[in-house]
Amino acid sequence: MTPLSPSDQLFLWLEKRQQPMHVGGLQLFSFPEGAGPKYVTELAESLRAYSCPQAPFDQHLVSKFGQSYWETDTHFDLEHHFRHEALPKPGRIRELLARVSAEHSNLMDRERPLWEVHLIEGVRGKRFALYSKMHHSMIDGMSGMRLCMKALSTDPSARDLPPIWAMQPKKKQEQSKPTPTDLISSLAQFSGAAGKQLSTLPAVAREIAKSVKKAKTDPNYVSIFQAPQCLLNEPITGSRRFAAQSYPIERIKRIGRAFDATVNDVVLAICGSALRDYLISQHALPDQPLIAQVPVSIRQDDSIGGNQIAMILANLGTHIADPSNRIEVIKASVNEAKQRFKQMTPAELLNYTALTMAPSALNILTGLAPKWQTFNVVISNVPGPKETLYWNGAKLEGMYPVSIPVDRVALNITLLSYVDQLEFGFTACRRTLPSMQRMLDYVENGIHELEVAADINHR
Repeated sequence: MTPLSPSDQLFLWLEKRQQPMHVGGLQLFSFPEGAGPKYVTELAESLRAYSCPQAPFDQHLVSKFGQSYWETDTHFDLEHHFRHEALPKPGRIRELLARVSAEHSNLMDRERPLWEVHLIEGVRGKRFALYSKMHHSMIDGMSGMRLCMKALSTDPSARDLPPIWAMQPKKKQEQSKPTPTDLISSLAQFSGAAGKQLSTLPAVAREIAKSVKKAKTDPNYVSIFQAPQCLLNEPITGSRRFAAQSYPIERIKRIGRAFDATVNDVVLAICGSALRDYLISQHALPDQPLIAQVPVSIRQDDSIGGNQIAMILANLGTHIADPSNRIEVIKASVNEAKQRFKQMTPAELLNYTALTMAPSALNILTGLAPKWQTFNVVISNVPGPKETLYWNGAKLEGMYPVSIPVDRVALNITLLSYVDQLEFGFTACRRTLPSMQRMLDYVENGIHELEVAADINHR
């Protein structure tokens, strides 16, 4: 049995019917050369043969002595977790995204391991899709990406590749079942961990005091009190809408070179432009700039389980019409946060993030302070594979992240790089943000206006 870390436990506490806390991914494959009409059916049958999952896919939640643990599920049923489905005709990407939207709206059964994999056939153009979802208490975006990459191969002739739930994990020391005496050792471990955490407080306190003072004089600094109220920050329902699109990463890099900006800076500028256009279309653009929460991985190993992320707050410049001025504001905002983070250790970063994000987390948990908005939207950019990947001969055409909107943060934008593409995934509450799929058009417009501002010809 393995105890959940406090950060992993938090994702369980945050979950409610209108706020499922699972992350997902949509992978789009083309048939291998020479594949017949029953290819996907035969693939499904071969996957059902992997009926003995490996950790963490064989683990379900238990609670003992007030602590949540992962424990091996001795009644595992693959039919519950792996599902073979078909799109209705005509099998366009529109139908595929509607299917993913519906599946992503559903809570998972906590009595079972918290994951599902949907093999979806009937996609136009001799293609099929794989939609996977896992609870965020089980895995974070970066480790989920590593897991998906391990399941694929750069060799198109490779066969007999197991699905993600059957891959052998790294060997680790087996842990015994907890007993009442574990409470004593747990308290001892807590004391040691608490001592380590307390040692970070002086540096964290200094940074918070410095940032509060700086917020009064430095326009590039983003404080936790700065985000305006807007349409994105209304209460949400459990219904989801997912939209996705690929863009050539070279377009993004050319813009970055023209403005002396990083890819992440350009991504934030594109998202700021798209959000500005969307809110204008809904007659809901606030006078103050939107603030994005941008997760930053501080994982220092290649492990898979758990969550190791810090957060920065970035000014999206949505109050500025000129794209050139907007990207300069974004660059300055991000650079200020990066300089502040460079002075802190990973432990200090985690505690700094926890303290600065605590008001927002409390609001998400309780809804007691709806006007206290720390950020308006989450924008995350996850680095992906740089080589073309295959799964048992099927070429991976695209992979799109499906993430988590939360109460009063109704939109999550997660991006993933794959070879020469940048894959945008928009996950939103269907009711709170009507016609959210138009964001795809607004993203294209945001890229185009930056190209025009930089005098870049795009065909």
